[in-house]
Amino acid sequence: MVLKTGSILYLSALLRACLLFFIFSSCAHAEKTYTLKFASLIPADTAWMNSIKNWSEELEEKSNGRLKIKMYPGGVMGDEPDVLRKIRSRQLQGAFFTGYGIGRIYSPARVLEMPFLFRNTDESDYVRNQIMPDIELGFREKGFELLGWPEVGFLHFFSKYPINSLDELKTRHIWLWQGDPLGEAFSKAAGVSPVPLSIMDVYTQLSSSHGSIDTVYNSPFGALAMQWHTKLKYASHVPLTNGTGSLVVSQRFYKKLPPDLQSLLKESGKKVGEEINRISRRDNEKSVELLKKSGIEFMWKWSEDEKKQMLSIRDQAAKELAASGYIPEQYFTQASNILNQYRTNNK
Repeated sequence: MVLKTGSILYLSALLRACLLFFIFSSCAHAEKTYTLKFASLIPADTAWMNSIKNWSEELEEKSNGRLKIKMYPGGVMGDEPDVLRKIRSRQLQGAFFTGYGIGRIYSPARVLEMPFLFRNTDESDYVRNQIMPDIELGFREKGFELLGWPEVGFLHFFSKYPINSLDELKTRHIWLWQGDPLGEAFSKAAGVSPVPLSIMDVYTQLSSSHGSIDTVYNSPFGALAMQWHTKLKYASHVPLTNGTGSLVVSQRFYKKLPPDLQSLLKESGKKVGEEINRISRRDNEKSVELLKKSGIEFMWKWSEDEKKQMLSIRDQAAKELAASGYIPEQYFTQASNILNQYRTNNK
C-alpha cells in the first residue's frame, strides 16, 4: 500500500507530538516536588528546632528541590492530639511527638518511659536499640513511618512550693497532660489527684494567682524553653523518667515518595534524631545550672525507703497499664530482661 504525501506528513506530525508528550511527561515526573508539612511543640528559637531546620535544608539540597519541609514550631498547630488529627486528615504529614503523642500512635513504645526504670542514658540507649525494630514495625502498622528517636530528657517535678516527700507531693495541685494513660496510672498508684490540662494551658494556669495548678513535670531544658521556670521556685532532685520523642511521617505521605526520596528521608531522619539527642543531653545539663541561677532550688533526695516505695508504685502502675492493654505485660518483661542482662554484663 502506498501512503499519500498528506498521510505521511500527518503520521510524522503525530509521531513528533507523541515524542514531545513522553519527553515532557518524563520531565514533569522527574521534577515532581513533595512538601512535608511538619509540626512541633518545640519553640522556634532553640537548638533543637535549628537542627530540624538544617534537616529541611539538607533534604531540599540533596533532593535537588524535590523534597521540602514546611515547619510549624512552637505549638502553632495545637497540642499533640490536635497535630495527630491534622495528620490523619491530611492537613499535616509529619511531626515531632513526645512520649504523650507516641502513646497515641503506638502505646507499647512507652515502656521506655516507665518511671524509675533507667538509672542513666547508657541503660535507656541499650534497651531502646534492642527493641527499636519492634517499635518501628508497630508505628508502621499504625500508619506512620518512624524516622528518628530524639529524647526530651529526664523529667523532674517543678513547683511553686517545696517538695520534700511523697506525702508533701500529694498536697500539691499537680498538672497531668490531659488524656495521658501512663500519667493517670502512675498518679493513681501514688495516691495523687492531678489536674488534667492541655500542655497549651500550663503557662497560663501557672501565671494566674487563681490558677488550678502549682506543680508540673518537664525536662530542665523544657522548663526553660517554655518559660515555665519563671513561675516556679522548686524542683525535684531525682528525675521521674527519661522522656522520649519521635520524628514521624504518615505512611500515606511516605509511600508516595520515589524510592530515592524514601531512603533520603529515612536516613536523614535517623541522623537528625541522633543529633537532637546529643543536643538534648548537653542542653539539659546546662539547663540545670541555668535554673539554679534563676532561683530554682533542687531538693528532695530520697531515702532508701522512699526509693523502694517509688519502685513499688511504678510496679503497681505497670500492672494497671498491662491490664488496660496500653502497655501489654510482655513489653515490660522484654524491657526488664534486656535491662537486667545489660546490668549483669556491666557490673
